[in-house]
Amino acid sequence: MNISIGMQEMHMANSMLESILGMVTPDMKQALASRLGEPTAGVQTGLGAATASTLSGLADRASDSGFLSQITGLLGGGMGQNILASLPSIASSGPTGAVGEVVNRFLPMVFGTQQGAVASAITQAAGLSSGSGLGLLKMAAPLVLGYFAKSHSAGSLTTSSLANALRAEAPNLQSYLPAGLHSSATTMASPAPGRAAFATPVVAARSSPRWIVPLAIAAALLLGLLAIRSLMSPAPPVRTAATVTNVPPPPVQEPGAPVSHTAPAAWASLGDMMKVKLPDGSEINVPSRGVEARLVSYLNDGSAPVSDTTWFDFDRLLFDTGQATLQPASQDQLTDIADILKAYPQVKIRIGGYTDNTGDPAANLQLSQQRADSVMAQLTQLGVDPSRMTAKGYGQDNPVADNSTEDGRQKNRRISLRVTDKAGSAT
Repeated sequence: MNISIGMQEMHMANSMLESILGMVTPDMKQALASRLGEPTAGVQTGLGAATASTLSGLADRASDSGFLSQITGLLGGGMGQNILASLPSIASSGPTGAVGEVVNRFLPMVFGTQQGAVASAITQAAGLSSGSGLGLLKMAAPLVLGYFAKSHSAGSLTTSSLANALRAEAPNLQSYLPAGLHSSATTMASPAPGRAAFATPVVAARSSPRWIVPLAIAAALLLGLLAIRSLMSPAPPVRTAATVTNVPPPPVQEPGAPVSHTAPAAWASLGDMMKVKLPDGSEINVPSRGVEARLVSYLNDGSAPVSDTTWFDFDRLLFDTGQATLQPASQDQLTDIADILKAYPQVKIRIGGYTDNTGDPAANLQLSQQRADSVMAQLTQLGVDPSRMTAKGYGQDNPVADNSTEDGRQKNRRISLRVTDKAGSAT
């Protein structure tokens, strides 16, 4: 397709969605499937759903010229051409550098706090693992922006032409959207600035989406477990977060191990459960030597600087072996971390995934990225604004222990969190 072709001519030739997906070469499709560790057919379905969801989110804001100006503004300074040139490498390695920063700004602009819900719906529709939804959105975003960049470089992309093209495309997108998502611009109040009304999970008019029943069952089971725990556990002492200091780091549970008796045994060494009070008045019930207590203590310590060497290892996460699928036992810690982040709304974080040095380095890097993405997606679903988080896989880099021993390898297989901004002190 000629780079100088205008927005109107491009839309007439094909639907916008078809034109964007036509930019994906077979090699790119294969590279993306390999990076995500998913079958090519499922990735093709998921990428179509992710691209349709992105376009529908934009179409819901087609009447907001200020929003569309922000979108076109992302393509200035040669960034549009940079995105276009980077598409093959994004498929194989994910968005990085300046392009990665644009993608991380663009997705929250389109989906707001619904990004995690959209990613989850995409994986459900395509039959993929939970960590792949965010990866597909991070491929769809540069594809959409790259498509717009073609018109931007020709000088034919204006907020008016973009609005008209999005409105014309909207009816074509409905059949591509994942079950449970729809364009809600006509049924919801105006969204808050920078947030799209699109992608609110709904019950379909004709039949219930297939994820509703399992979700309801899971919620009921979780509530039952919480009720049983509250009845069986003695009331822990209440401590303010300021009193949780100098807590030594706990032993790290191997994140890829299947659920077994070893996990509760390791978690028992994290200390007695205690209540930690958060700035918003809420309380979390956490182990006294767990990561939550240490993170809150750090956030409350005004003298503790933001540093690129200060990481907090999750200590109650479990993944399916060799996969990025979080096991249900991980939910308590994820909920605690989400509650902490919501109580400190100025804080921004990076989630890092790590492996030991066993096996293929490229496969380790891929798995570490997928697991970091999966944790970020879960935190987003729990109400944390995705614009406050980034996720990066480091593979076998930055070991914290000796890889020549089993204990050392176990410690190196981890998910960690680094605060990148406390309150204006970014690093």
